[in-house]
Amino acid sequence: MQLQGNTHVYGNNIDTDRIIPGKYTKTLDTSQLAAHVLEDLDPEFKENVKEGDIIVADNNFGCGSSREQAPLALKSAGISIVIARSFARIFFRNAINIGLPVIEVPDHHIEKGDIVEVDLSEGIVFNLTRNEKYYGTTMPLVMIDILQEGGLISYLKKNKDYIL
Repeated sequence: MQLQGNTHVYGNNIDTDRIIPGKYTKTLDTSQLAAHVLEDLDPEFKENVKEGDIIVADNNFGCGSSREQAPLALKSAGISIVIARSFARIFFRNAINIGLPVIEVPDHHIEKGDIVEVDLSEGIVFNLTRNEKYYGTTMPLVMIDILQEGGLISYLKKNKDYIL
């Protein structure tokens, strides 16, 4: 699974309230979530984000509450993948469950606006702007399959492991 896009870069400890403010957690309306994603952290984000863009962060991305609206808001806004030095475990699981690719890359030098390409199966991020390569965690094939199906529920339905 390969993804390529323009980057939006943020720092450490970006919690789920910064990703999607708590007052929007009563909805799963993806257009509402997309309209308010990152509004407290980056008020210009919704005007600048384009389909396929990539979020890049430092440590502990997605910390805080366990709400699934945080990765859903990012995905709904058009984000194709989140790259971070580390993730809060619950955010990581929620992202995979809803079909938003994530990759931990402990040592990267990605800046805002860099164009990067990600090979999830190899755990490699290519910074095309700087002609650099960074190594991250490889994603197990079953997780790549889940992402390619659009999330865990779709994957289970396709594989007949889901009971309605």
